[in-house]
Amino acid sequence: MSDDPLRNLGQDPRGIVSVCSAHPLVISASLQEAMAQDQFALIECTCNQVNHRGGYTGMTPVDFVARVKEIASSVGFPEGKLLFGGDHLGPNPWKHLAADEAMAEAKLMMRSYAEAGIRKLHLDCSMGCKGEPVALDDETTAARAADLCAVAEEVGEDFIYIIGTEIPAPGGAHEELADLEPTKPEAVRRTYDVHKRVFEAAGLSDAFKRVIAIVVQPRVESAQMSVVLYDPERAQDLVAARSDLCGLVYEGHSTDYQTAASLKALVDDGFSILKVGPCLSYAVREALYGMEMAAAEVDGGPRALRDTMEALMLADPSVWDSHIHGDAASQKSQRHYGLADRIRYYWLKPEAVAALDSFHDRYRATLPQIGLLSQYLGGDFIKEALEAGDDFGDPDALIRRRVRRTLRPWLKACI
Repeated sequence: MSDDPLRNLGQDPRGIVSVCSAHPLVISASLQEAMAQDQFALIECTCNQVNHRGGYTGMTPVDFVARVKEIASSVGFPEGKLLFGGDHLGPNPWKHLAADEAMAEAKLMMRSYAEAGIRKLHLDCSMGCKGEPVALDDETTAARAADLCAVAEEVGEDFIYIIGTEIPAPGGAHEELADLEPTKPEAVRRTYDVHKRVFEAAGLSDAFKRVIAIVVQPRVESAQMSVVLYDPERAQDLVAARSDLCGLVYEGHSTDYQTAASLKALVDDGFSILKVGPCLSYAVREALYGMEMAAAEVDGGPRALRDTMEALMLADPSVWDSHIHGDAASQKSQRHYGLADRIRYYWLKPEAVAALDSFHDRYRATLPQIGLLSQYLGGDFIKEALEAGDDFGDPDALIRRRVRRTLRPWLKACI
């Protein structure tokens, strides 16, 4: 057996957590917790967050890798245990263009990911472009995925690939969810068989041997105000279908807000890659707002950080208006407290950065006492921070603790 932690998934290690976030505090906290649990850290970015055009973070893949490595160095995380992935790599950011134009951009993006050394690549060409159906058939999806794979193979021959996309588009579900159906076993087998045939016909047989996982819908999802928890009984047929996939594991997307028991059951059932992201940036927002409320009790001032974020979201509703529904009061609540954490798209804006700097100054000036912080951050959280020796005068230390506490069940499920 090879020492490659990704090629060995389902064996040793039995699973791995994929942290999909560009937030520096999420990344640093995730690395700290992975180090504490003696696990590899797989950090991923999506086609919308990071691409050759900069994405909504303004970072190219080279920028993203450099930033994560810089953070890893700052927390003492060993570079040999740091892994990088790219999620939903395909034409999605350019699907408003004709297919040939969108795929030309996707190929440039794929090359930029490969040249940056991002080794785990999720090929996702399932979405229709201008004039096409919303979801494409398996043949077209596989052919376009093979075109992108060929670009990566021109750069090197050590990339590993993920296929399949039986999940909501990047960014999460647009509607509230009461129930979902797991992917049908016949759909999984067809996705695998069509991709294998198309890749081999394109001269990519060796690359297809490095496909390690397929993305399916295990009946796991979260929206703004709802969570669908994993039910092993409902997924029995899907789990059994893995025996027809020549050793591939499943990659579980949108596992945010799953319980510890659900996460363990997912890994036990062969969902060896657990993708998580919004619930971690939600933890950042939760800690920030709690600390701001505590500071406001001390100095009697306004909730300036929250007010700034509300103004930013209202000024640019493009990333939340299709995800948030209901009357004005409900929409305002969802903008800040919705589980899909649409606010995460705004933290890197200059106005938000300035508001965060002001918040840090205010927090250090007010220094809310531990009992007051417990009121807004929770007593168990405060106890853990005390036991860990965190600096209660450093808001970033408390934010990282919040993220680590949130992430821990995912890492434990993969042991």
